Amino acid sequence: MNKKTKITVAGVATAATFAAGAATAYAVVCDKFGYSPIRNGIPRAAAHFQVASPDLKDGGWFPAADVCAGPETTPRLARSGAPATTQSYVVEMFDPDAPTGSGFSHWRAWDVPASASTFGGQATPPAGTVTGRNDGGDAFYDGPCPPVGDIPHHYKIRVLALDTATLGLGPDVSTAISGFVMGQHIVGVAEMTVLARR
Repeated sequence: MNKKTKITVAGVATAATFAAGAATAYAVVCDKFGYSPIRNGIPRAAAHFQVASPDLKDGGWFPAADVCAGPETTPRLARSGAPATTQSYVVEMFDPDAPTGSGFSHWRAWDVPASASTFGGQATPPAGTVTGRNDGGDAFYDGPCPPVGDIPHHYKIRVLALDTATLGLGPDVSTAISGFVMGQHIVGVAEMTVLARR
């Protein structure tokens, strides 16, 4: 290794050390909670399709009026390009940044018929849809409500395509159980991320 190479390697190592230190300092100052990775329950082989909303923008922010507003109307969602093998859908909103150690489920509904191309808003859920209990114990959509002064929370709004018409689950099962069961049937995923902070 020549002198120039040694200097270059040393420079890269110094930059990496600085970046790591900066990230750690940011976490200490801006986030009093640590992070541990959790599996998202979506198979790597799942196809990707599209979901959009006239109410929200992927990568955008929830309107201030929708933050901590209590039980709310679900966002209107429209999906397209799902796998041909889809027999039903799950719709959900999950907050991976909630300081709980396991995130926070705000909304999950399953057994949505494959014929449904839109969901949410004021419309009655399609016949057969099961709205499960979220992590707050509510069998309805709870809007975003991150802790005051916390980091921005990245809410994952997903439409999941399943290869079964029904999960065979009642509305009172835990989100861990419904997540495990649906994970065995996911063939496609569409996702948008919307942020909120207080």
